[in-house]
Amino acid sequence: MLLKQVKRDRRCNRIRAKISWVASRPRLNVYRSNMDIYAQLIDDEKGVTICAASSLKDKKWSKVEQASLVWAELAKKAVEAGVKTCVFDRGWFAYAWRVKALADAARQNGLEF
Repeated sequence: MLLKQVKRDRRCNRIRAKISWVASRPRLNVYRSNMDIYAQLIDDEKGVTICAASSLKDKKWSKVEQASLVWAELAKKAVEAGVKTCVFDRGWFAYAWRVKALADAARQNGLEF
């Protein structure tokens, strides 16, 4: 178990080292559990979450559809906050299935990264 966590931390650090964080481009952080998906826009310079959304409310859709719905909710909040560009931080999660669906939905709704 310890080796698995070490590998996960290394992967996360390697991904986050490639991301350049600026106040004008907040970080779109994604967390995926077995049942739900969470996304939030974070301003790292201030240490503040700009807006957040999760799939805790909608359980009647498939998991991939839930990821798209989470982004639709987050997109509305991001437009209200005035965010148009961001950097995508997938953490240690593979860019596939639900994470990819969330990223594609983000691009379709006008967010650039």
